[in-house]
Amino acid sequence: MTAYAAALLHNVKMGPEIVAYLQKIDDTLAPFGGHFIIHGSEATVLEGVWPADLVVIAFPDMERARNWYASPAYQAILHLRTDNSEGGVVLLNGVDESHKATDILG
Repeated sequence: MTAYAAALLHNVKMGPEIVAYLQKIDDTLAPFGGHFIIHGSEATVLEGVWPADLVVIAFPDMERARNWYASPAYQAILHLRTDNSEGGVVLLNGVDESHKATDILG
């Protein structure tokens, strides 16, 4: 099942460290089959307030998502983002095409 790394980032300080992070992250994703599906897109806010940037990276499965985040290659650049932005990062399992909203009711 596809898994996702999602980040909701704000107060991003665009500077040399974020540029270095962006230049290096793709190489950390490749060994784990990861690729961006949302990154840098301007949001069309329909309800409420959207105060941050959403980044979503897809992986073939949760094991590869976890292994990517824990990998020495990613850990070596992580501080470039965390020192220059605020926000949360989560790993989430996706659902298949047959999923219905009521499936979460158990």
